[in-house]
Amino acid sequence: MTRRTHAAIAAAIAAALTLGLGACTSSTDTGDDTGQKGVTTEGNGIIGGTPVKGGTLNILSNVDFDQLDPTRNWTMPVMDVGVRLLYRTLTTFKAAPGSEGLKIEPDLATDLGTPSDGAKTWTFHLKDGLKYEDGTPIVADDIKYNVERSFSAELPGGPDYARRYLNAPEKYAGPLGGERLGKEAIDVPDARTIVFHLKRPVAEFGYTVTLPTFAPVPKAKEAGANYSNHPFSSGPYKIESYDRGKRMVLVRNTYWDEKTDPVRKAYPDKIVVDQTLKGTGIADRLIADQGDDRNAISYVDLVPAKVSDVLTNPDVKKRLISENAGCTTKLDMNNTKAPFDNAKVRLAMQYAVDKEAFQASFGGPAFNDIATTYLPPVLTEGAPVDHFLIKPAGDPEKAKALLAEAGFPNGFSTELITSTGGKQQAEALQAALKKVNVTVTISTVDPTAVSGIVGDKAKQPGLSVGGWCPDYPSAATFLPMIYDGRSIVDKNNYGNLSRFNDPQVNAELDRIAGLSDLQKANQAWLALDAKIMDESPAVPLVWQKKPLLVGSNIAGAYAHPVWAGQIDYAAIGLKSVK
Repeated sequence: MTRRTHAAIAAAIAAALTLGLGACTSSTDTGDDTGQKGVTTEGNGIIGGTPVKGGTLNILSNVDFDQLDPTRNWTMPVMDVGVRLLYRTLTTFKAAPGSEGLKIEPDLATDLGTPSDGAKTWTFHLKDGLKYEDGTPIVADDIKYNVERSFSAELPGGPDYARRYLNAPEKYAGPLGGERLGKEAIDVPDARTIVFHLKRPVAEFGYTVTLPTFAPVPKAKEAGANYSNHPFSSGPYKIESYDRGKRMVLVRNTYWDEKTDPVRKAYPDKIVVDQTLKGTGIADRLIADQGDDRNAISYVDLVPAKVSDVLTNPDVKKRLISENAGCTTKLDMNNTKAPFDNAKVRLAMQYAVDKEAFQASFGGPAFNDIATTYLPPVLTEGAPVDHFLIKPAGDPEKAKALLAEAGFPNGFSTELITSTGGKQQAEALQAALKKVNVTVTISTVDPTAVSGIVGDKAKQPGLSVGGWCPDYPSAATFLPMIYDGRSIVDKNNYGNLSRFNDPQVNAELDRIAGLSDLQKANQAWLALDAKIMDESPAVPLVWQKKPLLVGSNIAGAYAHPVWAGQIDYAAIGLKSVK
């Protein structure tokens, strides 16, 4: 997306971000952090003013990070941790709330990239003085190496923009087997220059390289699937210890030079992530605000059970951040599995689902808005699109009629898989579908197991609840990722979870991607969203907010519009250090 088009969307997003708790929505802690993208009490949208240097920031969580390997990091809360604390990318988003946070700045690169050949070639030059945590220099080939890693079957789950965009050989399988990309895809003429050659023009490529795929990884530190346990730091912090699922401690990377990094402020001396908390424990501790918890923030959403305790206590309410996450939660139907291979059955599901009940299970309208199309409002010019005009509680009679037309007058049975923390939401769907004679068996598994089951064609059941957040404010980072049938794989299938494959949609995805007029492209994305809604591979459920509590000694806390409403770790710290 060019900066010109981006400014228009930034204004729309800024309007969406002004929604307060009085209006609003709620997000939920489902027990996992699979990536879903307000209100603060201060006029600039920042709690606590400017932080001081020093002290220990505590992050309270109930889950481990699914992936800190920059090649595989593609869930929004974890991306925030990775690209703000541990590694840098060629460009990055400004550390600011609202529309200012949607602007990109040079990070490792000296500028936002130089396009040529009609935006099919992009050249970046690295800054002087860039170093890793051991003092060795960061070179352009390290960025190339990490981009190459994103092609590796051994390292699944990460952003696939490089595979989509680069002029790479069709069967290129990554560098773990010793094969590197040639100059026709990525040229590194010297230690400070990297040139990307693309299959087609990509006017938004300056935004694409904000993704962790475009962080440096030195080949000498390659650890394959274990690299996630200790990514080699190019950012302001390095990992001192990491006991997965329990505790991670970050300390300063003394070789990080703030003169090369205008975005990350690195206020705390140390950051401690506690991943052992359960239930309402995080909210209880932050509401009580005692001892070291005054220096703490929540990594996961405020649970609905604690909403009243927060909103009725002015001293606590002013420590709540709750911005729209810009993501769509949806009920994915496995389009390769009967009866969801029948488009009319899928359409019936649009009418059968009670979105009000689902919204209530997520904490009610204080935490989410009911979703009426796949693209969230931040990608539809700031206003929601209601495609079918179905009542929020659904239309069971219409659903029954459609099921009868589809050959299922007596309904059918299917299975829905969810994490242990998502059972209440699954039960809301189960109850609604029972009204149209659809019997749903709920299977609950550990949060860490969900993606492996849903992403495996042999194991994937008929239904699952998932979501998608744009990687940056463009539908080009949304619809192609979840509805391009050519991206479907039998295992490790993380994007197109409905396994929807329509050749006409695939062709239209390509046509829009090649448009040089981005305003026309934006309108075409809206039309394509409507077409896909008609085929109903999934049911859009809610657009969530991300409510997060912070301690009373926290400063510089705000929700970042790109990091799915998560607190921006680039600028947070403490008010005072004893």
